[in-house]
Amino acid sequence: MRPEKGDYAEYFDRYITLVEGEDIVQELENQLKTFEKFYGSLTEEQGEFAYAEGKWTIKEVIGHVIDTERIMAYRALAFARGEEKALPGFEQDDYVANSNAAERKLVDLINEYKTLRIANIAMFKSFSEKEFSRKGTASGNKVSVLALAFIIAGHELHHHQILKERYL
Repeated sequence: MRPEKGDYAEYFDRYITLVEGEDIVQELENQLKTFEKFYGSLTEEQGEFAYAEGKWTIKEVIGHVIDTERIMAYRALAFARGEEKALPGFEQDDYVANSNAAERKLVDLINEYKTLRIANIAMFKSFSEKEFSRKGTASGNKVSVLALAFIIAGHELHHHQILKERYL
């Protein structure tokens, strides 16, 4: 099953449309394998590369993907459990600036991503169809748990494409 228009803010359509198929857990598992193979082949020096002045390094992009996945997964958990309070947004540039990702080892970022993704796959596997259909408000917009899972996958795909096109 896939999220329907109206289950998420229009902005996120650019991520959700990147995800193929209907089995989001399978997609998340496939991405984990792709991520390990792709990023695991990079050197520490490549991890420090940014394609232009003022752009994030590869390590900062990975840190951003981790932060975003963690936030979206928290939202998914909260809404799956029936949270009715609106959850705040976040400013990605501030998070990256304060993440210290550029100073970390590439292998440590890759391991953090893998650990986080494995935990999130387990979480999404535990959700029933009813939990996936629940909605809440985040960043001032209604969003379903299913849409959040697709946003996680699509966001990672989006940045993977950018890295391949502009960085490597």
